[in-house]
Amino acid sequence: MYTDVHCHLNFKDYGSVGDLVNACMEAGVDRIITAGYDLASSRECKELAEWYDCVYFTAGVQPTEVAKASFSDLHEIEGLCAHPKCVAIGEIGLDYHYPDTDKPRQHTFFKAQLELAANLGLPVQIHSRDCAEDTLNFLRQNSRLLGRGFLLHCYSYSAELVKDFSDLGGYFSYGGTSTFRRSKKPRRAIAATPLERLLTETDSPYLSPSSLFGQFPNTPKSIPEITRNMAEIKGVEEAEMAAAVRRNAQKLFPKLK
Repeated sequence: MYTDVHCHLNFKDYGSVGDLVNACMEAGVDRIITAGYDLASSRECKELAEWYDCVYFTAGVQPTEVAKASFSDLHEIEGLCAHPKCVAIGEIGLDYHYPDTDKPRQHTFFKAQLELAANLGLPVQIHSRDCAEDTLNFLRQNSRLLGRGFLLHCYSYSAELVKDFSDLGGYFSYGGTSTFRRSKKPRRAIAATPLERLLTETDSPYLSPSSLFGQFPNTPKSIPEITRNMAEIKGVEEAEMAAAVRRNAQKLFPKLK
């Protein structure tokens, strides 16, 4: 009963996706959410969810993609969200990593997609990089749109901010970077995150765990390793952690069967 709440199965790095899905099932990873990051990838994720029973998807425009996106894309995103296996709008958010970031455009797209999620009664998966305070303030200013909850995917900010995001209804997913012993920041954040708000992800094909250091692509088969690591940090059994993650995923994403 392992769960990957955020990966990208639409990439071509895996070879046969069918073989990968079978290998994930054999490893016990039987719930996989593949995340859209623009209109084209959201369409691809929908197709993958239709092909494979254990695969669900999200649809949305990621902040680093908004420069190439049109607001008319959100009309089709809305249509994709009506699919029975679309569990959330995402990944959406803010990303200030690159020097040419168009912050106003990112804010406008973020707000528009939060409004869409609120209108559709869906949670959101949030991508946030190098902008902790702006993301927190933005969510506080738009808290009325967060009634269905949100996931901060691949949470990379401080343990101290966990409570602030939690108070707004946030959940937190952690991936391969948290398995490295020298990665003190994500390990401290996991320790600070309540068990009922913890989720596991791979963000594959990226962010391989310590056992796959330097290897590409990462896959959802890494979820057991990530789960074991989180269980060790929280001082619980691996089975308890896996069960808690499944409960949390089903609570945040009600369309996840």
